[in-house]
Amino acid sequence: MSPKRLGQHFLIDAGWRSRIANSLPAGPDTAWLEIGAGHGEMTRELARRAARVIAVELDLRLVERLRDLAGELPNLEVVAGDVLALDLERILSSGRFRVYGNLPYYITSPILRRLFEHAHRIDAIHVVIQLEVAARIVARPGRRQYGYLSVLAQFYARPEIVLRIPPGAFRPRPKVTSALITLRLPGERAELGLADERKFLDFVQSCFAQKRKTLLNNLRAGSDSGRVAEALRAAGLPADARAEQLTIAEFASLYGRLLAS
Repeated sequence: MSPKRLGQHFLIDAGWRSRIANSLPAGPDTAWLEIGAGHGEMTRELARRAARVIAVELDLRLVERLRDLAGELPNLEVVAGDVLALDLERILSSGRFRVYGNLPYYITSPILRRLFEHAHRIDAIHVVIQLEVAARIVARPGRRQYGYLSVLAQFYARPEIVLRIPPGAFRPRPKVTSALITLRLPGERAELGLADERKFLDFVQSCFAQKRKTLLNNLRAGSDSGRVAEALRAAGLPADARAEQLTIAEFASLYGRLLAS
């Protein structure tokens, strides 16, 4: 399958590779999971800064090149496959790790969701993604970009846009600006102590079902409108509140009151 079909944009500019590498943490005990290692553009940089690098690549033609690189770098292990389908617990064995990836723009959200399944072992996620998506991830309540992806990311991590990267840094050249975003774990989930996090996030997703509609309208499909209205009042929220206005703590308060009613 061609790089274009896979959505791959290789970071060919050495200057930008150096800037990204210098923004990443280093340490003799650090372990990295690299997603979409490509030709090894950043793999060498990670290997210089870590005890162990596991480079995942889907394109089998690139896997062979990476295995040649592993012959030079004893702390590099190459895994062929799709990060969305691989058994990460088996691959990573024990211990904590960090993630680096130059992610295909069209599957950024599924990859982040997959990584958050292993949040208990991840120190931080450093990924190059489309700037527009990065803006959604860091958006705060009340901003146009704020949505379910914002809540999901900030529930698990504390995201920050570190670098804005121009299209010319890549080949093939993307049509959009990219960004290096760092997500440091844990996020707000550590303070909320929810018993069923998956159920809570499903609830949040239903709150954003139709973003411009009120919470009362979005939630009435799964709950009696009277119960929703009462829960909004008890949580100190206006009857016409919309999901884009709520903090994660307010979502948790509303969820708890609906669960208890």
